[in-house]
Amino acid sequence: MQPVTAADYHDIAKPADPRISPDGDRVAFLRKQPIDDETVESTVYLVDVDSDSGDAADTADTVDTADTVDTDNTADTADTDDGARRLTLAEGDDAEPRWSPSGDRIAFTSTRAGDDDRRQLWVVPADGGEARRLTDVVGGVSDIAWSPAGDRLAFVQAVTPEDRETGRDLSVPDDYEPADHPDPRVVDRTVFRSAQRYFDGRQAAVYVVDADATVDGARADPEPAVEPVTDREAEFGSPEFGDADTLYYTESVGDDPDDSFEIAVHAHDLATDTVDRIHTTFGWATPLAATADGRVAFTHVEPDQASLEQTDLHVLDRERGAVTSLTGDLDRGLGHEVEPMWGPDGTTVYFTTPDEGETALWHAPADGSASPERLVRKGTVSGGTVGGAAGAGPESVTAVLATSEWDHPGDVFAVDAGAGETRRLTGLNAAYLADRHVGEPEELWFESERGAVHGWVLTPPEFDEASADDGSYPLAVEIHGGPHAMWSTSGTMWHEFQTLAARGYVVFWSNPRGSAGYGESYLQAIERDWGAVTLTDVLAGVDAVTDRSYVDEANTFLTGGSFGGFMTAWAVGQTDRFRAAVAQRGVYDLTGFYGSTDGVYRLLEGDFDTVPWAEPEWLWERSPTGHAANVDTPTLLIHAEDDTRTPICTAELYHRILRKNGVETRFVRYPREGHELSRSGEPGHVVDRLERIARWFDGYSDHHDAPTALDRPADDGLTAGADTEE
Repeated sequence: MQPVTAADYHDIAKPADPRISPDGDRVAFLRKQPIDDETVESTVYLVDVDSDSGDAADTADTVDTADTVDTDNTADTADTDDGARRLTLAEGDDAEPRWSPSGDRIAFTSTRAGDDDRRQLWVVPADGGEARRLTDVVGGVSDIAWSPAGDRLAFVQAVTPEDRETGRDLSVPDDYEPADHPDPRVVDRTVFRSAQRYFDGRQAAVYVVDADATVDGARADPEPAVEPVTDREAEFGSPEFGDADTLYYTESVGDDPDDSFEIAVHAHDLATDTVDRIHTTFGWATPLAATADGRVAFTHVEPDQASLEQTDLHVLDRERGAVTSLTGDLDRGLGHEVEPMWGPDGTTVYFTTPDEGETALWHAPADGSASPERLVRKGTVSGGTVGGAAGAGPESVTAVLATSEWDHPGDVFAVDAGAGETRRLTGLNAAYLADRHVGEPEELWFESERGAVHGWVLTPPEFDEASADDGSYPLAVEIHGGPHAMWSTSGTMWHEFQTLAARGYVVFWSNPRGSAGYGESYLQAIERDWGAVTLTDVLAGVDAVTDRSYVDEANTFLTGGSFGGFMTAWAVGQTDRFRAAVAQRGVYDLTGFYGSTDGVYRLLEGDFDTVPWAEPEWLWERSPTGHAANVDTPTLLIHAEDDTRTPICTAELYHRILRKNGVETRFVRYPREGHELSRSGEPGHVVDRLERIARWFDGYSDHHDAPTALDRPADDGLTAGADTEE
């Protein structure tokens, strides 16, 4: 069996956004796989719900369990993955596959047929055939939703006032050439950039388009088939049809919408072009799910210190004028991987939460007459829907989930509530896994200052505890981002954990206080104290693992990204426990972060209950830069140059302090990348990043015969593309 390597990233396919057909027979999903160092191919695939990619249905993998399933599946082919069939061409980047109400068509967004990255709306026959483009709009297309009759679709695009005035938001003229950026760039908003892009006067607006529209170079009809729904400059989103003429959507409101958690929910009568503001909620983003009889499900967060609050699920009944909380008694916050959805009975709402290292799918009656019940708890879920015959309730629905677990990086599963079993529908990585050693992590709970903490240990492929000598293995410690996130044995870290173990490291990761999935008090435990509280839990876990005879306590290494980058830098400023460290995409100065980040600056206001001008010295003491002069640990810094979530400026400050104090350090910067570098960056960069982490650790490990990265040739030990070091 071959070990997992960093370069294997190119060989791993992942599913996303699975959607069950209206008749419950098929699933449309995205299959994503790198095709070179710069590009990930994302195309729409179909698979039958009654497909079974395993040797037989695994009845041991039952509803409401966390058991795993076999990976011994048939090999992939060029266009199929164990029963899955490719529906769209490998051209452009596809997203958001959505079945028409009749099930005969699938709408999706794609960058195909374009000279830039603007997404347009396409529709393809579900049984195969040529896709048809519906839009050619300046702002790109996202958040698509079918009308109940299937005669039109709603969508969101980001446009400027000039786009509206010239009609570019309806149809882009042939001679249009977008400017690279304004010169000079004038900023009149509190939040002026996000996701690697400046807004530059663009705001999200809602539109509808005729589902029979055709765009093929030139428009077939003399008038655009796209029509605006919203008519003023504001941030709108989450369009969702109720009945045939009622379109619901959200609007960010407040004295300064950029500086507010206040979200208005609107009901727009398309027949009369009248709009009613039917409710106001609060949150970071508010997905909607609506029924034809006027009930709207939406998420809600208490606005006071919102970042420390769990997300609840509410339902507005317009006829009764009442709002019901469905999750008030559930000590879990809603996850963002699957948006709340109505079941086929029209009376049950389904949603997901993080739940002690796994993703749980729940259901609850919309009238709040009963507490939520867990339908299944399985791995790390990255998308899903529920379906079934009209009127089907929780006892007979079918849920489809894109799930990864310790023994595979991702497949589509069907959860049959009536039969009480889970079936694996795809084997996307069967050929790859057939000759790779994949280690099973060991779950552990360890005691920290305020109680038990959940973590995992993964050992190298050749590990045999019975024959291991004392101190046989170095330890790599990983800290997750967030901070209010949750790690598991799978998800986006599957490849990294397995790669480090294959390089000879025992790998340890955990969900310290502040993590989601363990209740509200656990989430709130790091209020005004990110560093000390989290480090106490992480070090308690390190103590528990290094107590094992085969772990070399003197060869312990540390890394993490985002909040994990903050914690890595914080840790090496507080302790010499770690032989070397790699801080990735971190926040290193809280005041600098507050001034340079996107809308997440409110994370500081919520978690720390302060602002920089009120307690500047106090925030400096709680920043890694405030303790950087104490660092002796060799520390590699990794950052993305276009990161608007944790902008690179605080990494530059931290790096300079390390250099001025003679710390062995290096600063690796990735152009064209944002905050999602490690998850969805250019494949060459993803591989390069992981190889650099391992190479940095190897150079300071007594168990690896390797010079330090600073003493090696620039590209020694790296396989991904050209070297990026200065």
